[in-house]
Amino acid sequence: MIRYIRRAAGLCLVLLAALLVNAGRVMVVEAGSLDDNPANRRIAIGRYAQPRGEIVVDGRPVTGSRDSGQQLRWERTYRQGPLYAPVTGYASQTYGTTLLEHAEDAVLAGTDPVLAPLPLWNDLTRGRQPGGDVITTIRGSMQEKAYRGLAGRRGAVVAVEPSSGRILTLVSSPSYDPGVLSGTGGKVGEAWKRLNSSRGRPMLNRALRQTYPPGSAFKVVTAAAALDAGVVRDVDAPTDIPDPFVLPGTRQVLPNEAEGCGGASLAYAVRWSCNTVMAGLGVKVGLTEMVDAVERFGFNDTGLRVPSWVAESRFDREMSPDQLALSSIGQFDTAATPLQMAMVAAAVANDGEIARPYLVDRTTTSGGTTVERTARRSYRQAMTPSTALRLQELMVRAVEEGTGTNAAIPGARVGGKTGTAQHGFGNTGTPYAWFIAWAQGPGSARPAVAVAVVVEDAEAARTDISGGGNAAPIARTVMEEALRLEAAERRGG
Repeated sequence: MIRYIRRAAGLCLVLLAALLVNAGRVMVVEAGSLDDNPANRRIAIGRYAQPRGEIVVDGRPVTGSRDSGQQLRWERTYRQGPLYAPVTGYASQTYGTTLLEHAEDAVLAGTDPVLAPLPLWNDLTRGRQPGGDVITTIRGSMQEKAYRGLAGRRGAVVAVEPSSGRILTLVSSPSYDPGVLSGTGGKVGEAWKRLNSSRGRPMLNRALRQTYPPGSAFKVVTAAAALDAGVVRDVDAPTDIPDPFVLPGTRQVLPNEAEGCGGASLAYAVRWSCNTVMAGLGVKVGLTEMVDAVERFGFNDTGLRVPSWVAESRFDREMSPDQLALSSIGQFDTAATPLQMAMVAAAVANDGEIARPYLVDRTTTSGGTTVERTARRSYRQAMTPSTALRLQELMVRAVEEGTGTNAAIPGARVGGKTGTAQHGFGNTGTPYAWFIAWAQGPGSARPAVAVAVVVEDAEAARTDISGGGNAAPIARTVMEEALRLEAAERRGG
């Protein structure tokens, strides 16, 4: 009898060991696949069992959470949703996450290990911490100025602090309320269909993910290339580029909107936006050096993150001379995001160096303890400091006595460049109005802000849309607010 009892006990021990091994296999080896299984509702239920952390602007949250009383309990809410949608994105129980809600999802959802009190704490407890907060670099009053300036027209505004790369304004218009996508059910599905079928494409982040032909605003890049390559040594000396200018290898004549461009100096060409001079200089610099110069500004970079991904700004690496001429004035296949063009203005303002742009100042625990802070990092040296200083003077002249007078701010030093980008077959499409600029307040040691504005107004008459007329006033109001904030902080400090 005892022998049988021992055998039964041994069998039980073997079965128990097998059970423990199988449980370990399920918890360790298969845990990932089980977590990712769409049929596993526990993951979704756990994800929405507690409120998300907040996205913060100027010390105030622009997000919130609502107890729905449903199985997926906590739904995301947004304060001034359309104003901050290009920053926050959406966090939807049906459609997932975008922009900061996506890039910082682990912090906001409380699953990031940096929020845990001890290393491996979340793995051991299979739990999560209260959602952390994401403190942005956005200045609320500047954001509002830009949003109101666009007034619902299609376009975007980006403002950065040249010395640090902090993104101060990120506006895309038209916009939408991310809160309508937060939950589940028929209303959410109807809102999704409505937003995706809208002609205005309100969910498109035009500031980060839409590229436009930059037009004459790109001439700042071509001017930098010409100066760095030694093609131009004296900005006030006449060039030998004629008007009319025939595109190399063709019979096509490149027109000018301005007068007096025949043989004009680089200074005159920037001030009055001469197509012929800038196209001719691009050809003289040559394809190889133009590509090198343009890529130093960040064009053709597919890896830029802020931390959301940014669309690639393009400048072709293989072109014929006539195509290079057109590309040098921001046409042909050249395309740029508004962020990229703000970086161009920032490079001029910051002695040729571009600081890597970023949107998150720091992340914190729910209690406010900083867990990670974004450090300033250099992105590219776009041009030599001496070239940047000369371009500063040329852009200042363009505002004081050229095409950018609508951006002038009394008492401040402002440099700018207009752009009216032609597009469509035979340039018959409505032009895009560009303005890029930077501003330095009185008594300040360096420029406080660099800005890019693009306006695409399908309802405007072709002759009524221009960088100086449509985009420059928006840039001015944003820069004025940046200088006001800088002055207030200086007084408070």
